Amino acid sequence: MPVSDGVVIAPVHLLRRERRENITAYTLSPGEVPRELARLEQALQRAGAELDALIEAVTLRIGPAQANIFLAQKLMTQDEVLVAQMREYIDQRHRNAELAIAHTLDGYESLLQEVDDDYLKERASDIGEMRRRLLDLLQPAAGEEKSAVDLLGDASGCILIAEELTPGETVLLDTTRVRGFITERGGAASHAAILARALGIPSVSGIKSILTAFEEGDMALLNGTTGDVVRMPGERTLALYPALDQIIEPVIEVVAPVPGFQVMGNISLTTDLETLNRMEPDGIGLYRTEFEFFSAGKALNEDEQYACYRTVVEAMGGKPVYIRLLDLGGDKSAPFLDLPKEENPCLGYRGCRLLQGEPSLFIPQARALARASVHGPIHIVYPMIVDVTQFVTLRTLFNQHVAGIPQGTISHGVMFEVPSACLEAAEIYSVADFGSIGSNDLIQYLFAVDRNNDLVARDYSPDRSAFWTLIRVMADAAQAAGKPLSLCGEIGGQPQHLPRLMSLGLRSISVSPRLIPLSRATARQVLGARAAAQ
Repeated sequence: MPVSDGVVIAPVHLLRRERRENITAYTLSPGEVPRELARLEQALQRAGAELDALIEAVTLRIGPAQANIFLAQKLMTQDEVLVAQMREYIDQRHRNAELAIAHTLDGYESLLQEVDDDYLKERASDIGEMRRRLLDLLQPAAGEEKSAVDLLGDASGCILIAEELTPGETVLLDTTRVRGFITERGGAASHAAILARALGIPSVSGIKSILTAFEEGDMALLNGTTGDVVRMPGERTLALYPALDQIIEPVIEVVAPVPGFQVMGNISLTTDLETLNRMEPDGIGLYRTEFEFFSAGKALNEDEQYACYRTVVEAMGGKPVYIRLLDLGGDKSAPFLDLPKEENPCLGYRGCRLLQGEPSLFIPQARALARASVHGPIHIVYPMIVDVTQFVTLRTLFNQHVAGIPQGTISHGVMFEVPSACLEAAEIYSVADFGSIGSNDLIQYLFAVDRNNDLVARDYSPDRSAFWTLIRVMADAAQAAGKPLSLCGEIGGQPQHLPRLMSLGLRSISVSPRLIPLSRATARQVLGARAAAQ
């Protein structure tokens, strides 16, 4: 699973560790119970103080939304039910604080891991991290489970491979020492993934037995945009990444814009702007607004969303900004919204269907976007549209909800990712201002293949004629209507596919910020070859 965008090639460092099993265990006499309760209380207080310092550091380094990840951990140290269960274990069973912590938190961690919800499963790592933090405070020298930072040793400029990384470990990684990481567990909505994206660390997850696939020091190519990991890449593979040396340097070399070809950047959080601006993009081709909600762990209100959108629009200084309406549901479950449970969420209540059915989500976002448009032009992208009627209906609702709000220039367009909408491209272009191809979901729905399922991964590929036939249909419709068409999926950043996209008439793509140099280098190569041939 692609977790955090970017491409890097570096030697790997294998992070092997065993879960702490040698927990100090002993029985208490009745007179020793008060002392043990005091030990527990002291550990909880010290953990809270450590987390306060971490929250402050993360707020300064990344931002307050990411710091809230550790605020949630601090609240565990103050949770009345959790603490009462630990105290009861000591008081009733006359057992020590270490056993009380392990017994209580292991129980909650196991419950979360069994829940049939990927978002909630990811929260189990927060409980595991709290367990280790408290045990380290109580028995710091008794064979503690070392963190990823401790286990790095002298390794530098490496790709870190681990079974899993906790949020606390991720945020402490030095990006000059760790250029990327690969894990067996941890999805795109995990706290470690959110922090990796905010820090600009390319990463991939979901590879079973990854620690046995490499030897220490093996070279690896990691593509956090596509989810590809290549062991000992050869010349043919490296030839696909002509600008790789620019991408992996700590200070990324900027590749100048290409006349006649627009390369914009994809972002998920306002904190992505720093990396994006270093690339001097032609604009923002996709702002995935739902990730601001995931980062904050809650639904943002109108004012909070307005602050995000204004920041993004002002940062671009008049360059194009394409902001996608909330694309929740499907593989991006959001339990803080209490949405209905579905048998097949990817084919259910998601994207524009969800927005149309949940006014409490749609109206605040529409109003916030209208307010932000005063600070610069905004292109609003409607996700998961299935036909022209659905788009017109939702756009009409948008305009009704923002009536009377002072606003600037707003354009409305469709994300082409459902095959039925692609086949209606001509009709959609008769009413829409622009189109944007979401190739990731389009491939998934066109070939009925779950892109996160390794059992069918080989079927998730754009190298099929049906896919390119649809691209041609959309490109022809855009040209006939005289309106823009861009592509913001992963294949826009892949040198083996970009020339074909350009041959079909596409003149605008949006990619991960760190892939902008690669895409520009490839586009310049293609246009140069054409000019020479003429």
